[in-house]
Amino acid sequence: MHSAKRPKRVTSWHVIGAQLAVFRNAARLTQAELARQLGAGEETIASIEQGRRPLKLDLAEILDELLETKMALQTAVRKVPERERFPAFAQDYVGHEQDALTLLSYQDHVVPGLLQTEEYARAVFSCLYPPLDEDEVEEWVSARLARQKVFQRKPRVMANFLLEEVMLHRPIGGRSVLREQIRHLRRCAELPFLGLQIMPTDREVHAGLAGPVVLLETPDHDHLAYVEGQLVSFLHDDPDKVSVLQQKYGMLRSQALSPAESMGMLDELLGES
Repeated sequence: MHSAKRPKRVTSWHVIGAQLAVFRNAARLTQAELARQLGAGEETIASIEQGRRPLKLDLAEILDELLETKMALQTAVRKVPERERFPAFAQDYVGHEQDALTLLSYQDHVVPGLLQTEEYARAVFSCLYPPLDEDEVEEWVSARLARQKVFQRKPRVMANFLLEEVMLHRPIGGRSVLREQIRHLRRCAELPFLGLQIMPTDREVHAGLAGPVVLLETPDHDHLAYVEGQLVSFLHDDPDKVSVLQQKYGMLRSQALSPAESMGMLDELLGES
């Protein structure tokens, strides 16, 4: 299948939302009445029932008590697959990422999620607008760190990351957070299955001005490309489109510093050259 519009994904959150609606109706409560009992907005209940908003575990526990549903909702929330804890637009990509044979990533503004430290990830999510609630930030950080377990998988995923130099100077979360992030990148650069290259800011020719991209090879040797922007993302499987992005990535690798030169730049930033 190529990049024609895909049918809307039905997630665990849609199923849980439908369960909540059934339990609420059985209790002869309107959405507004249930919201008042919870001290929440009616839109919150509507969003959960429609699967647009994940049901938080603490709220599920309160709902189970109010609706006398014998832990049904909180049990369902605990059983939600890890990949569905990500925003809906990223779920397809995350599923393929965890199974990928090869992963090639180019990022231009922030360190890619698979290479982020916990504090850097928390700072990145804290920059989002509209702002996330504190518990949402922690949930997203936990999910991001869980993604990094892909590097512990056997067989190893073979990965290469191209990072713009600017992200090594932008102090997201503060200077100490950035410094620890750079130190973590330096450690990652030593991994035998992971290549790390820096794109210097002073390059006059640049093949990736259109923005970030991630290229994946699946266990079935299909080739995918994930492109993400403001409020939009695409997972391309059309061979023609993927091929164009693979060519761009190949040119980017030739324009960036070599892995050894990149490690040297990280050492200089850490004062360890």
